[in-house]
Amino acid sequence: MPINGHTPSQENLQDRLRSAEEECGRLQEENVRLRAMLGIPELVEGRTDLHSRPDPENSAKASNLSTPEEKITLFRSLFRGREDIYAVRWEGKGGRSGYSPAGIMDWRAIHSVRPEDRKRVARKTRMLLPLTNDAIRKHLTGKHTIGIYPLLPDEMCWLLAVDLDKKSWIADAGGFLETCRRFHVPAVVERSRSGTGAHIWVFFDRPVLAADARRLGCSLLTRTMEKRHEIGLDSYDRLFPSQDTMPKGGFGNLIALPLQKGPREQGNSVFLNELFEPHANQWKFLESVQRVKTDELAVLIHEVTPDGDTLGVHLSLPEGDDGESPWLWSPSRSRKAKRITDPLPPTVRLVTSNLVYVEKKGLPSSMQDRLIRIAAFQNPEFYKAQSMRLSTYGKPRVISCSESFPEHIGLPRGCLGEVVSLFKGHGVKVEIQDERTTGQNIDISFRAELRAEQDDAVRQLFAYDEGILCAPTAFGKTVIGACLIARRGVSTLILVHWRQLMDQWRERLAAFLALPIGNIGQFGEEKARERA
Repeated sequence: MPINGHTPSQENLQDRLRSAEEECGRLQEENVRLRAMLGIPELVEGRTDLHSRPDPENSAKASNLSTPEEKITLFRSLFRGREDIYAVRWEGKGGRSGYSPAGIMDWRAIHSVRPEDRKRVARKTRMLLPLTNDAIRKHLTGKHTIGIYPLLPDEMCWLLAVDLDKKSWIADAGGFLETCRRFHVPAVVERSRSGTGAHIWVFFDRPVLAADARRLGCSLLTRTMEKRHEIGLDSYDRLFPSQDTMPKGGFGNLIALPLQKGPREQGNSVFLNELFEPHANQWKFLESVQRVKTDELAVLIHEVTPDGDTLGVHLSLPEGDDGESPWLWSPSRSRKAKRITDPLPPTVRLVTSNLVYVEKKGLPSSMQDRLIRIAAFQNPEFYKAQSMRLSTYGKPRVISCSESFPEHIGLPRGCLGEVVSLFKGHGVKVEIQDERTTGQNIDISFRAELRAEQDDAVRQLFAYDEGILCAPTAFGKTVIGACLIARRGVSTLILVHWRQLMDQWRERLAAFLALPIGNIGQFGEEKARERA
């Protein structure tokens, strides 16, 4: 019977239903918070231990995903990371945005301390929330944007993702996918939420070591760059998980989940086909996604990089760490590179100036990639931090000293010998054009006596145009430099990074070369004087 003779309108019923759903959501969040306070694990339907959940291929195999619950089950079976924590995207003043771990903050404790201590107290007192079906639902319906932490506490992972965010992301993603097809690695591509990049996802049927997943990703990138060097060596730092090991006190890097409603309505954060157009039915496509079989991962990595050289650059590890298979390394810690089979020009022109400029004309991408890797090496600071389980933020895995110009590749002048050997080894004639600054002749003499080991160092250095003297403290590097200046008899530029070193060099040069110190110019600290 209607109350007071009035029948509730359809609009009123929808409002009441909406209010009830919001109240249910609030109560669910309250339930999660209270369980966390009491130390009671959350009971999620169909959820078991982190690594013993049912096989996704069986648990999410629905022919027709007609309900939101089925879609969420499929979604969680693919995009799996830590389930005890997730991140939520925030937007601040001035257009700033970022992600923070989802949690309940103790604002009373935070505001009770000094402003400079509030971040520390916030991290200490926050109560982190686990990833739930409701959090996924809100992400898919546009209530918020969330990200997952792919690196599990035991340093395993369920997936691998590659972030390609350059202007040429379509060509880069196409090249990477082609490499995946060549080695039978199932991979899917998602346009990023900004629409100006891509994420390429590779899923595993069971958790694998993050180090193995990253080794697969690095190997695929290395093989891709043989055909498309424009991807760049910095792409090695755009893998997720971003670490092999869990940093102390951290969660590892996060990656935003796809299919958030807001970007999805604009054609972003969706999965693309071979023509880089969105799949008509995103959920039907996700049902068809294949996974890498964990039992075949080691064989797969070996097929991609048979020599084990996943990065393809010079190795520089912390002292005492020889890496795997050290007997395969030469004294320069580089393996013998395989021969390039792409067509090469009969002659290549090099210009030596502040850099060695290699003309790109006629050079295939595989040769350009090889040239870039001559001037690259693995960053020892990255591996040192990782071995100590410290954050690797701001520490690139690979340091590249090359520069790209429209018509040339620029390399440090010390790479000239290796560049010439590379071309000659492939039967390419090298023409070198010397555009170096010769300096001005100066009439000075050396007024000191060298020790035997110093004299030997001067004799060996003088025979070359470029070189490095590596010697311990008190060996006499300054006096050796003064002797070389006198023997060559040309104006010389000396670069130092401390004022004390600059003053020391000027004093020693004045003494060893019998010059008034005022004749030795300097640039720095708003001073500029003419040099002798």
